[in-house]
Order: sequence, then structure tokens, then C-alpha cells
Amino acid sequence: MDLKIALAGNPNCGKTTLFNALTGSAQYVGNWPGVTVEKKEGKLKGHKDVVIQDLPGIYSLSPYTLEEVVARSYLVNEQPDAILNIVDGTNIERNLYLTTQLIELGLPVVVAVNMIDLVRKNGDVIDLAKLGEALGCEVVEMSALKGEGGTEAAERTIAIAQSHHAGELPHVFTGSVEHALAHIEESIQDKVAKGYLRWYAIKIFERDEKVLEELNLSESLLAHLEQHIADCEKELDDDAESIITNQRYSYISTVVSKAVRKKAVKGSLSVSDKIDRVVTNRILALPIFAVIMFCIYAISMGTSIADGGVGIGTFGTDWANDVLFGEIVPGFVDNILTSMGVSGWLYGLIQDGIVAGVGAVLGFVPQMLVLFLLLAILEDVGYMARVAFIMDRIFRRFGLSGKSFIPMLVATGCGVPGIMASRTIEQDRDRKMTIMTTGFIPCGAKMPIIGLFAGAVFGGSALVAVSAFFIGIAAVVISGIMLKKFKFFAGEPAPFVMELPAHHAPSAGNVLRATWERGWSFIKRAGTIILLSSIILWFLQGYGFVDGVFQAVEDNNDSLLAAIGSSIAWIFAPIGWVGNMAWKATVATITGLIAKEEVVNTFGVLYSYAGEADLMEDASGIYAAIGADFGAVAAYSFMIFNLLCAPCFAAMGAIKREMNNTKWTLGAIGYMCGFAYVVSLIVFQIGGLFTGEAIFGIGTIVAIALLAGIIYLLFRKGYQGETEHHSLTSVAAVSQ
Repeated sequence: MDLKIALAGNPNCGKTTLFNALTGSAQYVGNWPGVTVEKKEGKLKGHKDVVIQDLPGIYSLSPYTLEEVVARSYLVNEQPDAILNIVDGTNIERNLYLTTQLIELGLPVVVAVNMIDLVRKNGDVIDLAKLGEALGCEVVEMSALKGEGGTEAAERTIAIAQSHHAGELPHVFTGSVEHALAHIEESIQDKVAKGYLRWYAIKIFERDEKVLEELNLSESLLAHLEQHIADCEKELDDDAESIITNQRYSYISTVVSKAVRKKAVKGSLSVSDKIDRVVTNRILALPIFAVIMFCIYAISMGTSIADGGVGIGTFGTDWANDVLFGEIVPGFVDNILTSMGVSGWLYGLIQDGIVAGVGAVLGFVPQMLVLFLLLAILEDVGYMARVAFIMDRIFRRFGLSGKSFIPMLVATGCGVPGIMASRTIEQDRDRKMTIMTTGFIPCGAKMPIIGLFAGAVFGGSALVAVSAFFIGIAAVVISGIMLKKFKFFAGEPAPFVMELPAHHAPSAGNVLRATWERGWSFIKRAGTIILLSSIILWFLQGYGFVDGVFQAVEDNNDSLLAAIGSSIAWIFAPIGWVGNMAWKATVATITGLIAKEEVVNTFGVLYSYAGEADLMEDASGIYAAIGADFGAVAAYSFMIFNLLCAPCFAAMGAIKREMNNTKWTLGAIGYMCGFAYVVSLIVFQIGGLFTGEAIFGIGTIVAIALLAGIIYLLFRKGYQGETEHHSLTSVAAVSQ
């Protein structure tokens, strides 16, 4: 049988970096049974019989979050052969809290003190021998970021796992607490495995509901144990859980004082702390965030920051559209088809359907890769964790916590894992609201839409791309304020606790791996869903009924696709989709529900047809055609609607799984579509008055009324009774 090693540690301790280094490509990702928390495991390099199980990042084994429930269920029920506990050496006191709990499980444990390079740089010294002696387990040092000591730590864990040596339990608790725990151990020793005796005793002392339910102890025994716990609480004048926590930290403080020598003078700031004073400053934080996001989108979307320069994205996308998919690929395909004697409808299907449609999407791959690369760098250096802290300060004023921003950060890559990440939010109302609003953040699949219209209508302006990101955040904030005014969503947001990792240089391996995973996911969709839909779209826009006869059409305005789009295009007329582009914009939006990349794919197919085939010879051609069809405000209205409306089918499926309720799922999708329509209507009807694209009429009056309604909802008083009730519940939960 395989040897199972569990990788455990606090969030941001370097656990994932070590896991990637130990397993390389021999890893696989799924979900834990019954939940949507990500499950990662892989084979240890050079050991085909050793499986590394990467547990979710947790702070303790108390069942406060889904991650903690998942981690402790695995450790207690699955019983791995050993635990490799990753500890952040720069914040060792906080990390050892989990370590003491892991050791109490009675499993073989190796503690790996990570970031040892930063510890030395700070001038601190950790005596590994003294630390190991106090904890009762082996302690090693490592630097996951620099690839030092990780393999050795894994090898030591394997050796200890094979020896089945768990070591002696440290003397964490004293006095009446230890006396009560001894009584509990004696009372349950025939009900639990010997190795887990101490852990179960502590959980019973803490009155852990899940453990008590699992053990199903008799009422008489529970009463007997409760007496010991109550006596201890009375003597120490505190509740049982706080007593355990206080004695645990007291023990850790003693251990650290013996094994760790700090060089830094009390009150001095590290380099990371000095950076945080600037990037998390109450006044400067948001402007800095806005500037950073502008730079990222300016580079990825191709607008040069320096006058006269050429942006990375512009060069990459122009080359992809003009040369690769405008000349090389079509020319190569043409030579093959000609040599094979392919002509007629089959030639049109391949060139005008598949090559044009898929190529229009793949032409934005350089932009996507640059964007994903820059976001991965921000994540790896620790800045994105600061963004969650910054946004918590803002979100809390509007009824949401920083926990709601974490799924939104994840959603910048893909909306599906972003929606799934909402599972970490304990309060049901906050979780539902987060699910309903996470889709507003532009995901990777929406970026080609932004890139297409920024290039076709707005001269490649980076401001358009940046505005799309901040419109998404604004939509979240506005929705949060409005929804909190209703009874179900009323109440104080859940407390947000997050440990900020120290700023550090990005790891090339982590950055490239994250960029590749996101980029490959984008490319795979082009080769599957988009390929199939390109074929269907080519057929629907190439054939139709002319004078009652079904036949190939020369003008795609006579096609089946035009007939379908025109039949419902009237719905979008008030938001500016009129004229020659009305049915095309409508069809593109509908196909975007399959996958958001489909919007660009649809335009690629439609504008490459028949007389417009020459438009695909370079990017400026299709840009010119779209620019001729769309006015500036109409284009912005189209872009906003497709950014804010219902996400792709995959994300809708994720909403259904997380809501676990059909009515709530339909309500969430309906809210997103309705909100997108209202915002687009306001933008076109009012903004169009200044550009001449709209004239004052009923649509303008409705837009003004809707804008007034939104303002009213933003400033009216909320549901006070429910707010007070939830606030008390939240305080009670925190105090427990």
C-alpha cells in the first residue's frame, strides 16, 4: 500500500510551494468527498509508493470553517502514516498553535520550519534541537521558495512514518486542566483509538459538538465529565475553550522563549512591515491599488505607459491576429485544402468558420498570458492578500466582509472556482450574496471582450480595460448596499481574520505554473466548446430561407442566425443595440452564455463571412468593421452588459451546486441579468445624449427613474430589526 503523508500548516506558510516542489507534475486535483473544497495530492518525486496529501490551510483543528472540518476529518478518520507540518519561521508563535494540536493526534509528526532564509536575514536564531525536544518531535529547517530542505524534510517524514514512532506528547496543560483531561482520558479509553486519546479528551473538555455527537456518550458519563469541566472553569474563572487556548499559548510562549532568539529590537519594523505601512495606508491604499491595476491592464491590453512605446499586449495580440491567424494559419490551411481539392461549403466551414472563429479567440492568448503572469506575480509576492485586507475595510461599510473579496480575487482567473471559494464564508446570507455578485468581476474569459472593444472602438485605451475591473467592484459594492436593505440579507458581516504573509520575491516556478494553468484552461476551451460552436455558428449564418427556399445565402443578414437574433433583438434596442449590429450583438451575447469567449468567437465568424472575408487579413480590418457598427456609448453598453450579466453555463452550474436551491439559483441569475440590463440602459440612454447616439424619449425617462431608484436604495434605511438580531448572533458566535 502507498505511504500517505499529510502536508499541514497555516495559510500562507509556504505549504503549496513545497507541495508543488515535492510532486511536480505528478499531482491531481479534485474535491473532498461531499464538499467543494479543493483536494490536492500527488506522488513524491522519486517515490512511486509515497502520496503527499495537501490539506487546506488552517489555523487550528476546531470546526469553525469548512477547511478545518475537512482537515481534521481526514486526519482523524483517514489516519495518514505521518504529518509534515509546515511552520512559518518568521511568525513561529502563531504557527505552533496548530502544531501542538497536530502532535496531540498521536501520529508521527515532522515540523519543517519554513522561510529559514528570512529568519536568518532578520538576525533571528531558532534552536531546532531545543524546539524539537520541547515539542516531542523532529524539527528540520527549510526554504520552500528557494528549494532548500524540502526534499530532506519529506525524507525524514517517510523514515518516521515507516518506524511508526509518534514521539512523546508535550506537557502543554497544567494544574486542574491536566487533572480534568486525565479523568476524561480514563473514562473514554475504551471508546477511541489509543493514539487519539489525548486529542479526544481535549475536544470533550472544549465541549466540541461534532466530537460529542460522534462518540455518543451516555448521559451519566457526560454528566460525570461535565462536573470535572465545570470545576475547572470555576477554579480558573473562564470558559473551557478559552482555558485550553490560554494554556496552549502559554506553553508556546515558554517554548519560543527557550528555542528562539530574536535579534530585532522591540518595536522595530521589518522591510515587509514598512511596505505595508504604505500599501495598506488608509488614504494611499486605494490609489496605489488603482495605479497597480491600471499598469497591469495597460501592459496586458497593450497600451504603452511611455509615450511612443509599444505595449507588450499590443505587440503580442497584433502579431497573433495579423500574422499568425491572419496570414500564417489561413495560408497554411488554404494550401492543405487546395492540395486536397477541398472547395465549396467544406472549404468555407474550415476557413470562415473554424479558423476565423477559433483564431479570433486565440488571437487574445498573448494578452491573457501577460495578464495571468502579472496577476500571478502579485499573488506570489503577497500583495493580493493585502488587497483583501484593504477591501475588507471598504466592504464592511456596505455589509460584506473581506472574506467576500477572496472569491472575487479567485474569479479574476475563472468564475467557477471563484464561486466555489464562497464556501469559506460561514454566514448563509453573506455566502449567498457573494455568490450573486462574484460573477461581476471580469474573469479571464471576459478579457477578450474588453480587448476586442478597447481596440475596435476606443483605440486600445487601457482606461477602458481598467474601468471594466472597477465597474465590477462597483457593481459588487452597490449590490451589497442594496441587498443589505432587505430582510434576508440584513445583518452585520462575519468577522474577517487573515494573516498577511511577509512580502518576498516571487518564485519563478509558482508564477509560471499559475500562468500556465490559467492559460491552458483558456486554450482548452478554444479547442473544445468554441470549436464546436464555430461550426454551428458558421452553418446558421451561412444558410437561410430566401423566397421560401432553404439555401446558402450571400448576405448573412438573410441567414437563420440573423432571423433568430432579429426576433429577440428588440429586447436590447433600449440599451443601444440597433441598426446593422443589433442581431449580431444579440447572437454574440446569447452564445456568450455557453462560454464568454464565445462573444469574440461569434464576431470572428460573422465578420469573416462572404464579402467581409478580407476583414480577417489583419486585426485592423475586423476592428474597423466593429467600430463602424458600434458607437462609443453603444459599445460600452454592450461591454458592460456582457461583463455583468449571467456568467457561462459552467459558472451557472457552480451557482446551482453552491446554492443547492433552484429558486435561489434562478434568482441569482435573474438578478445579474437584470442588474446588467439596468446599468447598460442608464449608460446608453443618459451617456448617449452627450454623444448624439441616443435622443431624449421614453427610454431616457425610464433610465433616469431607474437611476433614482438605485440612489434611493443606496441611501434608505435598512431592515433594523433583523440587523440587531444578526449582530447579537455574530457577537455570540465570536465570544464562543
